[in-house]
Amino acid sequence: MMERDHDMSSSASAHNSGTGTLGKVLSVLETVVTSDRPLRFSDILALSGQPRGTLHRQLSHLVEEGLLTQGRDLCYEPGLRLLKFAYRSWSKNQFRAVAAPHLRRLHEETGETVHLGVLRGAEIIYVDKVESRQTVRMQSQIGNASPVYCTGLGKAALSVLPPARLDEVLGKLIFHRFTASTHGSVASLVRDLDETRLRGYAFDREEHEAEIRCVAAPIHDAGLDLVAGISVTGPAYRVTMEQLEIWAGRVRQVAMAISEDVDVRLGPGR
Repeated sequence: MMERDHDMSSSASAHNSGTGTLGKVLSVLETVVTSDRPLRFSDILALSGQPRGTLHRQLSHLVEEGLLTQGRDLCYEPGLRLLKFAYRSWSKNQFRAVAAPHLRRLHEETGETVHLGVLRGAEIIYVDKVESRQTVRMQSQIGNASPVYCTGLGKAALSVLPPARLDEVLGKLIFHRFTASTHGSVASLVRDLDETRLRGYAFDREEHEAEIRCVAAPIHDAGLDLVAGISVTGPAYRVTMEQLEIWAGRVRQVAMAISEDVDVRLGPGR
């Protein structure tokens, strides 16, 4: 056991060398979480190689934030808040697999590009897509981010946020006019979101890219920890607004089916 502790101490000291404040705090957190036994302050002090006062402040902050707990025996252990982080991370990593068959079916029905995106701050991150069978199609890439205010996926996701969270996102927006149809103000976007909320789906009327249209619907779990969307996208000359209206109901059905699968397959305790 002494040999193992010596190896851990050397590793921790090397890891902390040259790192910033956040890196050192994360190193302390990792030391506690990866230990096979609860650690006292003196144990962590020996393993971390940090000054006593600095380590005391770091541990206090981690306890205050719920990332660590300290029992009556004064030992530190992982906090419950880490479980929430782990659940959300795991859910989003599995989200793509849960949604994949739904994306394929929607693609088969429409023949156009189907996108899956997750809300992150004031952006939509594209996490999956099924490419159109047509020669002319939208150029998009998994992992790319787009603004919420000018994309169907973004507006669909925003439409299900509770007022406080929506206000937080709206307060961060900096509007850039990508096309003549791009929203240029919060007031304009909110009017669009009100309509989206009522009908259950959103449109991108050439707002992000000229000659590109889409219809999108929101996806979310029961607690709104995961907020996302699914869309059907195509070039304006081939995908008219009338066609998007026809597809809208089906897109909404698929989004609801994915939301149900997320709750059943990715809910807490699954």
